[in-house]
Amino acid sequence: MKPALITICLFFMCFAAAAQQFTLSGKITDEAGRPVPFASVYIQNTTSGTSANNEGEYTFNLKAGKRTIIYRAVGYRQELFELDLKQNQSKNITLKPEVYQLQTVSISATGEDPAYAIIRQAIKKRKFHLQEVKAYTADVYIKGLQKLLDAPKRFLGRDIEQMTSRMGLDSNRRGIVYLSESESKYSFSYPDQVHEEMISSKVSGNNRAFSYNRASDLKVDFYENYQNWDEISLRPLVSPIADNALFYYRYKYIGQTTQDGQEVNKIQVIPRREHDPCFEGFIYIQEDSWRVVGIELFITKKANIRFVDTVKVNQQFLPVDKKAWMPSTVRFDFTAGLLGFKLAGYFVSVYNNYDINPTFGKKSFNELLRITRDVNKKDSVYWLQQRPIPLTLEEKNDYQKKEALAKRRESKEYLDSLDLRNNKVRLRNFITGGINIRNRYERESYHFDAIPASLLFNTVEGLAINYSASYIKRIDTVNNKNFSVRTNIRYGFANRLLNANATVNIPAGKLSLSVSGGSDVVDMNNTQPIRPFINSVYTLLQRQNFQKLYQKTFASASVGGRIAGGWQGSLGVEWANRHWLANSSDYSFFNRQRAFTSNNPLVPAADVPLFPDNTSFKIGLRTTYNFSNKYETYPNGRRYVQSKYPTIGLTLTKGLKNVLGSDVDYTQISADISKYNISMGVYGRSSFYLSAGKFLSNSSLFYTDYHHFNGNQVLLYKGGLNSFLLLDYYRFSTQKEYLEGHLEHNFSGFITNKLPLIRKLKLQEILNVNYLSTPDLKNYYEVGVGLQYFTFRVMYGWSFNSGSNATSAFRLGINF
Repeated sequence: MKPALITICLFFMCFAAAAQQFTLSGKITDEAGRPVPFASVYIQNTTSGTSANNEGEYTFNLKAGKRTIIYRAVGYRQELFELDLKQNQSKNITLKPEVYQLQTVSISATGEDPAYAIIRQAIKKRKFHLQEVKAYTADVYIKGLQKLLDAPKRFLGRDIEQMTSRMGLDSNRRGIVYLSESESKYSFSYPDQVHEEMISSKVSGNNRAFSYNRASDLKVDFYENYQNWDEISLRPLVSPIADNALFYYRYKYIGQTTQDGQEVNKIQVIPRREHDPCFEGFIYIQEDSWRVVGIELFITKKANIRFVDTVKVNQQFLPVDKKAWMPSTVRFDFTAGLLGFKLAGYFVSVYNNYDINPTFGKKSFNELLRITRDVNKKDSVYWLQQRPIPLTLEEKNDYQKKEALAKRRESKEYLDSLDLRNNKVRLRNFITGGINIRNRYERESYHFDAIPASLLFNTVEGLAINYSASYIKRIDTVNNKNFSVRTNIRYGFANRLLNANATVNIPAGKLSLSVSGGSDVVDMNNTQPIRPFINSVYTLLQRQNFQKLYQKTFASASVGGRIAGGWQGSLGVEWANRHWLANSSDYSFFNRQRAFTSNNPLVPAADVPLFPDNTSFKIGLRTTYNFSNKYETYPNGRRYVQSKYPTIGLTLTKGLKNVLGSDVDYTQISADISKYNISMGVYGRSSFYLSAGKFLSNSSLFYTDYHHFNGNQVLLYKGGLNSFLLLDYYRFSTQKEYLEGHLEHNFSGFITNKLPLIRKLKLQEILNVNYLSTPDLKNYYEVGVGLQYFTFRVMYGWSFNSGSNATSAFRLGINF
């Protein structure tokens, strides 16, 4: 062989050897031999690394060659390992606790703990570090695990032991209930522009599912004044280095040590008041630069968090250049317990391959998240090579066990056996819950309402049954689109009127088409302000018939959907024959001496028709725009996210005379603007709704064509931002113009959390202001104050009309 050829061959052999990948693996423990969970493992002077798992085990796929490996965990002294990798190698590491010396900082003459001087410097530099890295990209691996630690054998009549067995848990109802992994490419531009593209996804127990664990959900930045964790805390959580942190925290200096030639201070943070929305634990602050280089914080039920008992956050940082430090790992651990169920778990993200000088296009951040259909198609070989955190033995077994269960669950034999067991029709189904018949393999289902839930009582029909049945067929499994039919039969035993109607919903590309027809007894107020059940209770027990009804024979069609970006629209057309109904029942359980009002809300003392029989043909157009060009792409299509700006809407309704015998001729136009949950920091959040409208022409229309309002006259009211507490249901509907406004502020426990015992209820304080002006009503407004617990609300309201106090009353809001 010629020398030149030999040289070339040797070159390619060396190149191939250098390009070959080997695995460095081992276990990271402390001096007592206990595993150090989720310790960081990185190549020195790079942002390429991995993390140990919950048992301290790590694997690191590396190209052959020499390099220095850094092992680091918050609270431990980092270890360096000089590596010359030529084959797979095992290296166990023992991390020693970091020693923090107190004598390096002296107590001031005032007796103030030295920690305060350090914290003041960190607060002063907060904004600088917040904006220090204006943009970056990184590879992010996210892993989530939830375990059931204990559960009762039965709960509310359900066999929990059987359910957990189907989920793959052991005979003691313990085990992993959720395990997922994902890899993403994450991009960020200050202050809040993000884009995340999922590269791969894996969910234990479901081969078709996608992991929706997002890097942006696990992103935590204590340089921000507040951490908004809406899922677990009604109030924003105050950062230990927020501008106002000294009002919320006390600090204790633990000591100082040296890391990578830099002095690092360990500071203990302690809430001044144990029930404030504050963290406890330790933060690590670098001397001179005053940057945060480590976080060990937690928050408990004392701070009135919801759903969980404790949440711990552990954040490790690494230098990406001489000046900037970025997170290497972020981990959330949680525990929860309720009614005999105990749950624990964690979510961890590992950041790799930072680029802090990226180039972005103008539209790089229009798409916030991208998950394509093939990200869950990666096989086990891929994950074995790419997974930065090795699986524990328990997690490996969970994947294997649930993969077998998933294949079995997807088989026709299993689905048919499940349907055969669950589709039995029993007498009790007619009483509670209704009848559900499913064909899981064909992805279709039938539902028949329970009889008691279909019964109602009013003075127009007396005892009535309003019975519904529905059919749903999944016709597009990728985009989760259904074809559905809902039928309804209504019969009044007092007036002996039988009505029946049906609605068909059909997906039409990006739009949705709905077609309805038949006859029905409906509320004269099309906002349906009082529920039929509530009206039945008041009619039978209090002899007060609030709801006013009429009969409608109709045919209608509508189509709606997203036009582009934040612009949505709908078009509807309806032909209807309207017939006023008189009262036909005088029955009630009590208060027989009280007279019912007529079915004419404007003449309550006389049963005279409110309107003659008439026919209407109308067209309605509705469009909204929320100024959002931000969207998320999922395997089943795009989902646009709400803008930080309000949503505006326009509505046009036109009644056309002489079309299919129509008697109406009018034009109504309205505009509205609304915004929900505007953050006010620790003071809660606000929402508002403002609407104005006018009948441009009203040559011929009837009461049912008026503009109606969502009023309320009973103790149990139907909530909603655009609803009133004390307004009459029907009297102030208008055929002219109107101006309507609603403002609601939720203090999110700002007041009640300061009250002993009461704070345990996790109550939210509500302030509500409503306004309405019409030519007949003039200036009507309401002020309401109250408390909310989850979806249950107690309010007390006052109403005023042109300055005079009209009425006041308690109101209970319950979502049925």
